[in-house]
Amino acid sequence: MNQISKPQASLPADSCQDQVMLNQWHVVAYSDELVAGKLLPVTLLERDLVAWRDKDGVAHVWEDLCVHRGARLSKGFIQDNKVVCPYHGWRYDGTAACVFMPAAPQEKPMKKARTIPHQTQEKYGFIWVCLGTPLKDIPVFAEWDDPTYKKVHAGPYPFRSGYRALDNFVDPTHFPFVHAGVNGVFDEPDPIAPYEVSEGEDGLATTEVKVTQPYGDPRGLPVHSYYAYKIMRPLVAYFQKRLVIIDPARQHEGNPRDRFCTYFTAQPVDHSTSIVRICCGTNFDKQPTVEEVRKRQDLVYAQDAAIVDTQRPERIPADLRYELHHRSDLLGQKYRTWLKGMGLTYGIHGAL
Repeated sequence: MNQISKPQASLPADSCQDQVMLNQWHVVAYSDELVAGKLLPVTLLERDLVAWRDKDGVAHVWEDLCVHRGARLSKGFIQDNKVVCPYHGWRYDGTAACVFMPAAPQEKPMKKARTIPHQTQEKYGFIWVCLGTPLKDIPVFAEWDDPTYKKVHAGPYPFRSGYRALDNFVDPTHFPFVHAGVNGVFDEPDPIAPYEVSEGEDGLATTEVKVTQPYGDPRGLPVHSYYAYKIMRPLVAYFQKRLVIIDPARQHEGNPRDRFCTYFTAQPVDHSTSIVRICCGTNFDKQPTVEEVRKRQDLVYAQDAAIVDTQRPERIPADLRYELHHRSDLLGQKYRTWLKGMGLTYGIHGAL
């Protein structure tokens, strides 16, 4: 499904008011988590929401609130393709309007008897929500529609700062230390050659960055990996890496077209809580199993979180003066400057 349920509404004053963040599309669930007939509570930017799928397969995300007496709709249930409030049984249809009040079954519900829906879209196996007015479309994941790529979702992975998690995702210099024996070699860390970062309409992009990886893909083969990164939104990023098997005697097992890519999303639950969800794509001639891909990702993201969640300040500093930077950190520097240039304040250290 790739349908959008229509929006509404102003946000309560006690929630996130950062318009840049409100106007982004954010992932709040995997598509397969949204099962017809069940309500799914989620939290985005400190707003408690309820997600559900109607009988036509369309995804909806609303404020988790019955306008009658403030009960949580997520504690209710779905009946006859309508969300039923657990408190007084008010029933809401797919347009977010109350269509039945059990205490007054003969009366037509008032026009104001509506929940607060948010723009919702299903794409790339994720449920996306925008609490404001989307400034841009959901960023493209080109491999999703390429049948030569096998796609595997992995996660969810809890992190504190979604920005810190993304910054780590696009940083190859930590590989030999955080992922020794997997993504890098502790005793022989790769010198990072100068690379370029360009900025365009859809964010930041790098030229290739070469690293050596003893377990560089789910096949378990040592490879030279050439990473090309993109940061497409404040909390959405991507890489594609070109793989070259190091052992000449085994290079026949690979192909010059071999690629491994990852589409990265971070859901900002609040200032200091986020949920990372990813989709990996591989086009190897002998594809790894879903279990093999997820096992590797589970290992890597657990190693990442163990370090990233200890970083201070916890909220990422967009002002470059707060941290020391090196030329090998070029993409991280550009990312911080890019965030600052947007005027983002939510989850940003030193912002008002």
